[in-house]
Amino acid sequence: MPVIDLNSDIGESFGVYLYGADDAILPHITSANIACGFHAGDPGTMARTVAAAARLGVAIGAHPGYPDRLGFGRRDMEIDPAEVEAYLIYQIGALAYFAKAAGQGVHHVKPHGAMYNRAAKDAKLAAAIARAIAKVDPGMMVYAQPGSALAAECQKAGLRVAYEAFADRAYNADGTLVSRSQPGAVLSPEKAANQALRIASEGKVLAVDGTLITVPAQTLCIHGDTPGAADVARSVRIRLAKAGIDVRAP
Repeated sequence: MPVIDLNSDIGESFGVYLYGADDAILPHITSANIACGFHAGDPGTMARTVAAAARLGVAIGAHPGYPDRLGFGRRDMEIDPAEVEAYLIYQIGALAYFAKAAGQGVHHVKPHGAMYNRAAKDAKLAAAIARAIAKVDPGMMVYAQPGSALAAECQKAGLRVAYEAFADRAYNADGTLVSRSQPGAVLSPEKAANQALRIASEGKVLAVDGTLITVPAQTLCIHGDTPGAADVARSVRIRLAKAGIDVRAP
């Protein structure tokens, strides 16, 4: 039976400002990437999100990013690798203790936004991320795109990597995601469910130009900040269940 994980970026509220639909998404996913306070989130949000994930048996993951709250971590930054390493240790360490307080551990790490995108190509940044994770806990898994520098550097560091694909985003023929600025970049619940099933069962994605590309994946991301994200998560989970796909954390 094919096995796939469903992950989502959550815990991105700040103080009285609520962001995303965490409570509606959590019942449909199997691993959660929880913001660690730099690009989004705060101590109270981290504690509540960890507790909610623990109650539902959802694997807890750290979602560290650049110190860019105003830009939501989506702006690229030129930062010395040693400084990036310190940022990661700080953020993962903070989440690890919230998890410990809830009787849980941190299952995985997935860098956020611009950091994730740059680490896909920048080996120095990817190596700094890998060093930080290995120093905090070499038993944690890393979610990274197949063929990325992040995946390669984490594997070199002896870390386990789960290849990630995206259920709710359209793909270009070269395997990159269609820019959010383009029409059709974010998929409807029905299209996302179809794409998720094809990835889980065939390891393939139909690109926007009609090309069928190979996308090996152990985990599928559903962006928690996408409008209608809960509907996407629900549709994907139902479609996978009907097809007999085993949905669980890697």
